[in-house]
Amino acid sequence: MSALVHLERPAAGAPDGLLVLHHGRGADERDLLGLADVLDPQRRLHVVTPRGPLTLPGWPGHHWYVVPRVGYPEPATFRDAYRRLASFHDELWHRTGIAPDRTVLGGFSMGSVMSYSLGLGSDRPPVAGILAFSGFIPTVEGWEPDLAGRPATRVFAAHGRQDPIIEVAFARGAREFLEASGLRVCYHESDAGHTIGPAHLSAAVRWLSSTIPASATSPGA
Repeated sequence: MSALVHLERPAAGAPDGLLVLHHGRGADERDLLGLADVLDPQRRLHVVTPRGPLTLPGWPGHHWYVVPRVGYPEPATFRDAYRRLASFHDELWHRTGIAPDRTVLGGFSMGSVMSYSLGLGSDRPPVAGILAFSGFIPTVEGWEPDLAGRPATRVFAAHGRQDPIIEVAFARGAREFLEASGLRVCYHESDAGHTIGPAHLSAAVRWLSSTIPASATSPGA
């Protein structure tokens, strides 16, 4: 087991929940830290941004897995990242005292793939929600989603119709797959490219607030 490099943004008071944001391909733990204040302006949540464990020759930044083809992570590197993230999440829950059912796993692009994977994996505990910007549910040897075992998990998925990296069909397919299994999906499209479109952020803020509601002791609750 190897701890992942990460950053943390504490809540303003006693946290209502935990938000873990996983960066995209070629970025690092700093990439989505600023998004925390956008998604959680009242600082109700403890936010953590881990760094992917993989570096690749000729590529900048950090990665979660090798990409032989979009939608299909390379199994060995995916399994390593999955194992490390699972241990990291378990340690976070133990250290913070915040349970999985008060946790949202989120990310952008490759980070959304890891959020789907850890949030839906058959060997992982159900979380409150999955926040997926420009991502997909992966097809990879050795990993299977368990949707029947997490009926309370909510999903927010947003994607750009002009995305040249991950086609919007991946997001539409994920929505259909999840809804067919009874999961609640808040789905948004825009004409954005491969980015977190500003048009999606206000909806994401509302979704996050309802997915991890304020506790009775929170300011303004």
